[in-house]
Amino acid sequence: MHRYHVTATGHSLNYLPEYVATEQGFFANEGLTVTASVPRPWDLVLDDLRGGRADAALGGIWVPSMYLGRSTRFIPFAQIANRAPLALVGREDAAAISWQAMRGRTVLMKGSNGASVGLYMKMLLREEGVDPAELNYIQDLDGAMLSELFLGGMGDYLVIDYSGALKLAASGGCRVVQAFPISGGGIPWSVYYAPEGADIARQAAFCRALGRAMTWIRETDPEDYADFLAATFPNLPLDILLRVTRDYVSCGMWTSPRINPHGYSRWQAGIAQGHLVPRPIAYNDLVDPRPTEELA
Repeated sequence: MHRYHVTATGHSLNYLPEYVATEQGFFANEGLTVTASVPRPWDLVLDDLRGGRADAALGGIWVPSMYLGRSTRFIPFAQIANRAPLALVGREDAAAISWQAMRGRTVLMKGSNGASVGLYMKMLLREEGVDPAELNYIQDLDGAMLSELFLGGMGDYLVIDYSGALKLAASGGCRVVQAFPISGGGIPWSVYYAPEGADIARQAAFCRALGRAMTWIRETDPEDYADFLAATFPNLPLDILLRVTRDYVSCGMWTSPRINPHGYSRWQAGIAQGHLVPRPIAYNDLVDPRPTEELA
């Protein structure tokens, strides 16, 4: 058995295939003993890679994008989440939401765990024909703090993770007005990346097991592994875990470990519009497709 350690930027329901691959023995079937850690602050994942303490990092593809040609080369080789696991929370009825009517409004978005949330929201606004500069943002704070302040009356909208948004809405006083996993289209939201010189054979074995886990999740009713979900995510009510898992399956959150070129191009445009890179990076200039070339 080969040890394979993942250093992750969080512990999240959209990372479920990795947890299932461990629980169901899919990694072991590939000769891998996979372990994971979540360092704080999140950017210590880069130190873990540079120091050889991890074989792969799990997080946003915007990180290896902005490092390309500027510092350490980090190479994305697989994706786990094909959708943004976010939601827009507001105070009006969901049917009343209009992107155009958001001009001049204030949006709360967490910024303490990276740039993805702000990049994504502003990309959606541009796609809907709204200049992001026409809105106001509070985005350099922790998500839990912003959720509390939003319920207390700060701002007009809140962007947080989908499961957290459902939990917040259940407490009253707000509504989920956009569920982005369902309405927001596909992008490689969470990917695995590694330093140059990584073992491609082990990456391929990891990806095969991850793909088996995705298939298993798509084909298995979450009620059948409700105990596993509850134990893995103890801070979320089981009814929300079941609902979000079903929603993720139905919308295509877990499609394949292969980084989709179309979604990649879309997200690269958003990353470039956020000024993290001077221009979108061509797929083959950043991504190593070899570990997933045998997968659909």
